[in-house]
Amino acid sequence: MSLNGLHKLSYGLYIISSKMGDIYNGQIANASIQVTSDPATIAVCINKKNYTHEFIKDSRAFTVSILAQDTPMDLIAKFGFNSGRDVAKFDGIEFKAGKTGAPTELAHCVGHIEADVISSTDVGTHTIFIAKVVDSVVYNKKEVLTYDYYHKVKKGATPKTAPSYIPSSANHVCKICNYEYNEKVGDEKAAVPSGTLFEDLPNTWVCPVCGADKSNFS
Repeated sequence: MSLNGLHKLSYGLYIISSKMGDIYNGQIANASIQVTSDPATIAVCINKKNYTHEFIKDSRAFTVSILAQDTPMDLIAKFGFNSGRDVAKFDGIEFKAGKTGAPTELAHCVGHIEADVISSTDVGTHTIFIAKVVDSVVYNKKEVLTYDYYHKVKKGATPKTAPSYIPSSANHVCKICNYEYNEKVGDEKAAVPSGTLFEDLPNTWVCPVCGADKSNFS
């Protein structure tokens, strides 16, 4: 059986954030959907190992910040490939606390949805949190960032803790964030032309997603 068919499912890309005590935390997620319209409820799927999971369990609330298509990769890398146990996710980030106290990223979002958790389901490695919408705001008319656009245009990677993660068979994969270096494509942002072999990359080259050096590739 091949799991590649799962890549054809459509997703967005969001920052799921929450508050625990006086601390704010958030993570990148693609598994967020509307469940019902009356009352309005949504669901998010969060890995139990992630720090955000602890925050949502404690506060019973979260915010979904809907990212715009032009969201910079360094913001995605900060929230998607770093743990809040090691990095203060909202330091230096423009945000506001909502009705539940959960933070919303402001600079790169199309809008946000804030919700109170009403139930949860254990699905092994992850928990599905189902929540009632308490606030919803649209900030602008920018194109939303889809998971497909993130992979095909931004060349983004999938964290191992993501529900949609599938192990790669690529030759050169970042051990930190799972970014795949494609020798046929190169790295346009770093002025690496297509056809450049991995071993020919300059020693100063780093992963365009998380900033890891070549030694972190397998």
